[in-house]
Amino acid sequence: PYPLCALAVSDERPVSTQSTWETFIIDNEALYNISHNVLKMMEPTYADLNYLISCVMAGVTCSLRFPGKLNGDLRKLGVNLVPFPRLHFFLVSQAPLASKENTGYQLVNVKELVNQVYSPRNFFSNVKPDDGKYMTASLIFRGPMKTQEVDEICEKRQTANSDDFVEWIPNNMKTSIVERAPVDYESSCSFWPLV
Repeated sequence: PYPLCALAVSDERPVSTQSTWETFIIDNEALYNISHNVLKMMEPTYADLNYLISCVMAGVTCSLRFPGKLNGDLRKLGVNLVPFPRLHFFLVSQAPLASKENTGYQLVNVKELVNQVYSPRNFFSNVKPDDGKYMTASLIFRGPMKTQEVDEICEKRQTANSDDFVEWIPNNMKTSIVERAPVDYESSCSFWPLV
């Protein structure tokens, strides 16, 4: 009888999420920052903001809709990533994010996707990742890529930034590859850490 996941879009008002297993936090200020600073839109419309939300949620839920390597659905990932039931609030980040003029010049290899999703400017919540630590994280890649390359790059990134992760949860990063690429790019990555 409980919903599997919820999307909490907030403009500083509390959102009730007591009956969800996973909640993805998105705030309007961050959406406007992405639209203005990354996508170079001077006056984004609600359709533009909704498009951003649809991109990240399509990335988060793609493993439910398409087959893939190392595929894990939301329920399995939630069980493996949430150490305590009350801690089910995930940040979300998406890559690539580029203005329509720059999509042709966008480098979209695995390393660049990982660098972009860890970038604070790609988070859909106004947070500073340096202020806290990641407890667990999931990276869902879409498009044709090799599992070995994804694993190596994610392991290097986690090893290099080990101070950003809590020590008391071993193997706290999950990766998943969905072979079906998004419509707008040849590959993408959705990142949802639990902080």
